[in-house]
Amino acid sequence: MSKLFEGKVVSLKNLNTLIVSVVSQHIHPLYKKRLKRNKNYKIQYTDNQAVIGDTVQFCETKPISRDKKYKFIKVLTK
Repeated sequence: MSKLFEGKVVSLKNLNTLIVSVVSQHIHPLYKKRLKRNKNYKIQYTDNQAVIGDTVQFCETKPISRDKKYKFIKVLTK
């Protein structure tokens, strides 16, 4: 089974592509402080359901292009 992700839509400017920001947290090994990490993913997107600011779910697939390796599943919250 492919890995599922959730993130917030950042950009819709490219044709058939969403850019989604995923925030993850980890704890620093020495100082025990929580740190946030942002990572942007390019997602294959053909529907016109999502807008900027929506939370969406997407999964890993085989490579679609040089940068796109993920596929849109659904909009979770508007």
